[in-house]
Amino acid sequence: MSAYPQSWEADVVLRDGATARLRPILQSDADGVQAMHSRQSAESIYMRFFAPIKQIPEKDLERFVTVDYRDRVAFVMTIRDEIIGIGRYDRLDENSAEVAFNIADAHQGRGIGSILLEHLAAAAREMGIDRFVAEVLPQNRPMLQVFAAAGYEITREFDDGVVAVAFDIDPTEKSRQVLASREHRAEALSVRGILHPKSIVVFGASRSRASIGNLLLRNLTAGGFRGRLNIVHPKASEVAGLPTVSSLDDIEGDIDVAVIAVPAAAVPQVVRDCAERGVKGVVVISSGFAETSEDGARLQEQVLTTARTWGMRLIGPNSFGVLNSDPDIELNASLSPFLPDPGHVGVFSQSGALGTAMLAAARERGIGISTFVSAGNRADLSGNDMMQYWQEDPATNVVCLYLESIGNPRKFSRIARRVTRNKPVIVIKSDLTGGELPPGHAVRVSSLSASAMDQVLAQAGVIRARSVSQMYDIAQVFDTQPLPAGKRVGIVGNSAALSTLVEQCVRAEGLKLGTAPVSLHPEATVDDFEAELRQVYANPHVHSVVVIITPSPSVSSSQMAQAIADAAAQSGKTTVACFLGVHGKDEMLTSYTRSETGERTKHVVPSYGGPEAAVWALARATEYAVYKKSDHGHYPIFTDLKSRRARQIIESSLAEADSPRVTMSDEAAHALLDAYGIEVLPYISTATVEEAKEAAAKIGYPVALKAVHKKLRHRFEFGGVRLAIQTEAELVGDWNGIADVIAQSLDDDDDRRIDVQAMAPAGVGCVIRAGEDPLLGPMVSFSIAGDSTELLDDVAHRVAPLTDLDARNMVRTPGASPRLFGYKGLPVANVEPAEEILLRLAALVDDFPVIRSVEVRPIMITTDKSYLLSARIQLAADADRMDTLRRRM
Repeated sequence: MSAYPQSWEADVVLRDGATARLRPILQSDADGVQAMHSRQSAESIYMRFFAPIKQIPEKDLERFVTVDYRDRVAFVMTIRDEIIGIGRYDRLDENSAEVAFNIADAHQGRGIGSILLEHLAAAAREMGIDRFVAEVLPQNRPMLQVFAAAGYEITREFDDGVVAVAFDIDPTEKSRQVLASREHRAEALSVRGILHPKSIVVFGASRSRASIGNLLLRNLTAGGFRGRLNIVHPKASEVAGLPTVSSLDDIEGDIDVAVIAVPAAAVPQVVRDCAERGVKGVVVISSGFAETSEDGARLQEQVLTTARTWGMRLIGPNSFGVLNSDPDIELNASLSPFLPDPGHVGVFSQSGALGTAMLAAARERGIGISTFVSAGNRADLSGNDMMQYWQEDPATNVVCLYLESIGNPRKFSRIARRVTRNKPVIVIKSDLTGGELPPGHAVRVSSLSASAMDQVLAQAGVIRARSVSQMYDIAQVFDTQPLPAGKRVGIVGNSAALSTLVEQCVRAEGLKLGTAPVSLHPEATVDDFEAELRQVYANPHVHSVVVIITPSPSVSSSQMAQAIADAAAQSGKTTVACFLGVHGKDEMLTSYTRSETGERTKHVVPSYGGPEAAVWALARATEYAVYKKSDHGHYPIFTDLKSRRARQIIESSLAEADSPRVTMSDEAAHALLDAYGIEVLPYISTATVEEAKEAAAKIGYPVALKAVHKKLRHRFEFGGVRLAIQTEAELVGDWNGIADVIAQSLDDDDDRRIDVQAMAPAGVGCVIRAGEDPLLGPMVSFSIAGDSTELLDDVAHRVAPLTDLDARNMVRTPGASPRLFGYKGLPVANVEPAEEILLRLAALVDDFPVIRSVEVRPIMITTDKSYLLSARIQLAADADRMDTLRRRM
């Protein structure tokens, strides 16, 4: 029996937010399969086997658990090592397989069938199968619903009392949407279970006030937690004036969350005790895990395995804790000495120490927090999970994330694209492409430049901040102000010098002036200020306003602040202020209005210590407003993609190689691109001048000559390329000239061949790269050809899949792109064919993680079409994409 790919194993989140383990079936699962069968009802057994089988015969049982992981594949889903679901396929012919499922009665309705179907379909596609068929009894409505709701095009036929179901398993737009929607609901629910607990148990709360556990307990009680609070202590009868129990068995009722602050060595047993007791989630404050040593990393893996095996979510270890300021919850299960004021900003931090600073900074600025989560070592719950939760959380309007590493950036980008359609997402990250990460975090280093992640974030509409201060600068605008309706700014101040500085900042940030800056006398009265403000607000060409005030002894600062806040509230336009000399919570300019019913409404204008911060925050808010209103394009549907043919070419190339990393032959690379509708201009490699003459005669003049060796290929300055060869005589001279260069500059065992290629029309040479980046997933890059592009990092990067607008923007992003659009009299190129090539390459690398890199160098973009002159493709057989068309944590 052959081994199965390691990527087929996965931890998954079920519909109710609990976790489970999914893996291929093993022969040792025979007893588990029989045990599951013995617990099934007679009706369920009949639905699955079409017969009343009380016990699976040994011969059939042996066949069920014996698979080859190619033509016969089966997955089991387990919780606590108990099999709760089985899905399998058996190949019928080259293209199709019969699929069947068996879900334990006690776990019906948890979405197990749909997850098994996703993983079976993904495995089948890897094995060249593109169609599933199944026979289902008409009364087996749950199974029929699994097929119908999966997003595939289903056909049904009723024959001899059985419903025959058939469907192609290539992903469709609908099946992708179904998967994302199910994943979102499940992960959001799993987070909600931790942040909205009705009961909590604390471990490690000693009598010493200096202990972490005692501090946690005091913070929970001081915060006013509304649910049931239990304390487990093996000896003390009370801690901090609260009664304790000696074990979990002494606690009545369900337990939602356990907060653990015991020594690291004791954590695995405590987590297991919680699992056996049915606790839904654990928050591990304890340190001493992967952040300290390899032994700590093994201890952390043990804790994670226990949590996921038993269906629990885990925050930490080495976590600062969690908070929920909802007045109905008032949860402070953290090391923070205070529960933040209720508000609408959700905060996630991977750093415990920075978590303290983030909460303190929010309080100092008067920013209300909805929920806060410190992930610590981020063994399980991550920023992606939190975005899933915050997307639907009515208490959260702004999402803030501090990330020390990104475990699954492609999933992050996919979720962020969805969240930013309705809520702004702000990210702090110092080194987004790898480098030296804090202890305890998995290292994935990008092969691309540092600008790649910035562009991926921008593609998803995410705002990047460089510090906690910048994060809150922009969060204040989102939390208190309407989004700007446009880019035009009005400036009102009582200092001509500062107004000039603000104007310079506005222009530098890409904003525009909607009217001339208004600069009042430093001694201007409140009434003078109000009059000018209302006039600027009334200007239809002004979309947002920057107010800058220098305090004057003759004018009350509080009155001025009130006037600004009142005018801003009445205008409905975005307003930021720079109120010099005012700090802390007083930086927020506040006014109150009452409705006709007497309801009091608070209006706040954020104020900053300097004009640069104010304008920077306003510019980011304006960019987000533009992004939110923009058309983000559509994912193209190509009907001519031959994915099955592409898979065969890839498998053949890997099979012929001695290494898991292989560079495809030119013939195989061109065939692979052709399967996705991408044509490379043909060329013939030659070893002698006579072969070159024959090749040129076959291709037809004019032709180009190019040295094959990578040191000379594409290098005009080294003499490795000759163009526009019109005659055989020219060909002989140029071929011999390149051969001389090769002889002088290369070793004897280097590739000495010379390619003969049809001459492409004149145009702008560009470079397209694509492939599976270790950190960022399937990426596509575009640049104008030339050393300066690489030296200056003038490259457009996007994560696949691409929308049509993604591709359109890519060819316009590089600073050198005006060369394509008539720069200094150059002919205007037709870039649409190049955009289509970007989209097709994005589809190729999105479909096949095994493609490590594709380099099209150059692609000649002309006034008519695009010509691909060379393509190199590298494969990596051990590629394992974390975010695929199957759910996994």
